[in-house]
Amino acid sequence: MTGVLEGFSVIALIILVGFTMQRVGLLGDRGREMLNKLAFNVATPALLFGLMFSADLNVLFSGQFLVTAIGMVVMAAVFVVIAIIFRWGIGNSAVGALASSFVNSGNLGIPIAVYVLGDGTLVAPVMLVQQLILAPVMLSVLDIAGRDPQAPKLRWWQMLYRPFTNPVVIGALSGLLLNIFSVPVPNFLLDPIELVGGISVPAVLMAFGMSLHDNAMPMRGKNRWQVLTATVLKSFVHPVLAWLLGKFVFGLDDAMILVVVVTAALPAAQNIYNYAANYRVGESLARESILLTTILSVPVILVVTLLLHP
Repeated sequence: MTGVLEGFSVIALIILVGFTMQRVGLLGDRGREMLNKLAFNVATPALLFGLMFSADLNVLFSGQFLVTAIGMVVMAAVFVVIAIIFRWGIGNSAVGALASSFVNSGNLGIPIAVYVLGDGTLVAPVMLVQQLILAPVMLSVLDIAGRDPQAPKLRWWQMLYRPFTNPVVIGALSGLLLNIFSVPVPNFLLDPIELVGGISVPAVLMAFGMSLHDNAMPMRGKNRWQVLTATVLKSFVHPVLAWLLGKFVFGLDDAMILVVVVTAALPAAQNIYNYAANYRVGESLARESILLTTILSVPVILVVTLLLHP
């Protein structure tokens, strides 16, 4: 249980640092924007490259991967269907779909996997699903939604390759491909990549903390129903779906069921705000959903651990 609380306390403190930085105007008017750009274009691709390059392929491609992939895709699809019914718009549909399915697998998932599940590599399949399945699709949608209306329309062939020009996808995919084909990378290249990747988590968390300054409390804006929908799907429906899939569809053992349910119960990733801010689409939806799911995930993960621990 201490692992859950420790992971959340680390996140809360770094977010508080970002909030304080904005409060005192430490980085100026464009500080948050610059942190988001640094994380999106440089640090996060480096982090994902290192994680995918060193990941255990046997863990990546397993029954856990299938449960994780199906659960995330279903959650994203449910939000999109609801968004279509209520006409919430393409940008908010993409951000809400991410908030309903994209979990905080890095800065929170890894410490919880270590302290609660006993193995940090258990979040690797989650990262694989997110960065190689959900991220290319949703980032392409955000790219289209955030484009200048005066810009020329994209042709179908441009839409096909555009996801693979995204720095986040390039970092994850290149690391995975080098891993699969056992291509050696010398330490003089891996070491700087690892150092740059280390910037990603604190930069994203501090930028998120900065965004909380001078913003309204959650559920008070015009997008409160979108925030509520994403929060309920992520915090409550996603863990239940993971349990149903793991137990009754794939027949996972008790230890692995705990893994898939705990990882599904993780809150929406701070990276979602980074993506939304980068494309200037659905920022308040991302920010409020992340905040609420992070708060709710503490009791949810504690309850799940107590009920399912083998």
